[in-house]
Amino acid sequence: MPLLIDTSPLRESPQFRRLWTGYAVNQLGSQLTVVAVAYQIYRLTGSSLDVGLISLAQIIPAIIGPILGGSIADAIDRRTVLFYTNVGGAVCTLALAVNASLPHPAIWPLYVLAALAAGFAGADNPTRTAMMISLVDRNSIVAANALRTLLQQIAYVIGPATGGLLLAAFGIGTVFWVDVATFAVALVAVASLEPHPPHGGGTRFGLQSVLDGFRFLRNRQAIQGCFVADLNATILGMPSSLFPALGVQFFHGGADAVGYLYAAPGAGAFLGALFSGWIPRIHRQGRTIIIAIAIWGVAIAAFGFVHVLWLGLILLAVAGGADVVSAVGRSSILQQEVTDGLRGRLASIQTAVVQVGPRLGNGEAGLAASLGGAQFSVVSGGIGCVVGIAIITVLMPRFARYVKPVVEDRVAADVV
Repeated sequence: MPLLIDTSPLRESPQFRRLWTGYAVNQLGSQLTVVAVAYQIYRLTGSSLDVGLISLAQIIPAIIGPILGGSIADAIDRRTVLFYTNVGGAVCTLALAVNASLPHPAIWPLYVLAALAAGFAGADNPTRTAMMISLVDRNSIVAANALRTLLQQIAYVIGPATGGLLLAAFGIGTVFWVDVATFAVALVAVASLEPHPPHGGGTRFGLQSVLDGFRFLRNRQAIQGCFVADLNATILGMPSSLFPALGVQFFHGGADAVGYLYAAPGAGAFLGALFSGWIPRIHRQGRTIIIAIAIWGVAIAAFGFVHVLWLGLILLAVAGGADVVSAVGRSSILQQEVTDGLRGRLASIQTAVVQVGPRLGNGEAGLAASLGGAQFSVVSGGIGCVVGIAIITVLMPRFARYVKPVVEDRVAADVV
């Protein structure tokens, strides 16, 4: 049974390689900004609740962006969409850099610009997903999707840790300027691609197109369960808004400790993605997702009890590894059940869920911390995640018992 990820799409498709490489750099920069914004707000306000409010400010754009982006991606040239979403993200980060360079940086631009950036990123994600999959042949779809997941995990590992080190060495403004440079790399990569309209001419953009994507979900409990399970894990078990407070006060560190906390789940996820060759062979995908989310919740709850940084980082890494198994399983079910003509729109709904869940979770964690302290917030969230997935197992049996279709043994299939 192969363990290491298949890199053949990078070797065989020059356009896939350019797009993947450009976004690997860009996603790294985006994670730098995530850490810098959270750290700057905490330094300006001293409040974990205020840090959590960043995520709440991003919720509406994180919903609207993917939904509109997915519909547009199924209607016009996807290269054009990617170009303008990257321009929008670059402008937001540039404004953050300018604000950080002021003698007295304002707080409100951090919320406004983070919200706008979430909208552009939300529109970008389903477009990029649809384009990456269509740049390879069907036999390489599984490998292409796994590489897409690996790209994200590389950013989650290197970005926060690098962000913490850059914050400590050079300050907040430098981190934002580095992210601006990564957007330039992504724009060059996108500009180097050939025009890429949707296969078959696409569907007309509009409300009807968006609604068609949601109608497809009706009576499809397996896909619905994927979304609900993800929201359960990220809303109840996502304590990243507490990392600045935990790093500085609980673990008695500085910006570097904060960066390590942000990076630890990504480190575990990176290893999980790197050694993900066994995951596509799992047939009982619903049960696997449930187990993985339960492990995530237990690891997060245990993290709330530890007082030693290195042990906390290990537990966060375990949670990140479990999250990769869950993510691959959920995306597998979605790709196996969706039709090709709805790829952009269903990817947009999935993106909205993935974007909104952690932001609600950050807000929930910050609120719980303001009421009972950071440790209470982390522990209660992890336990709540385990209880939540148990309830989902009972209420959504078609999701819990989902088995990979037999056709997966004969043809290549979408996995992520």
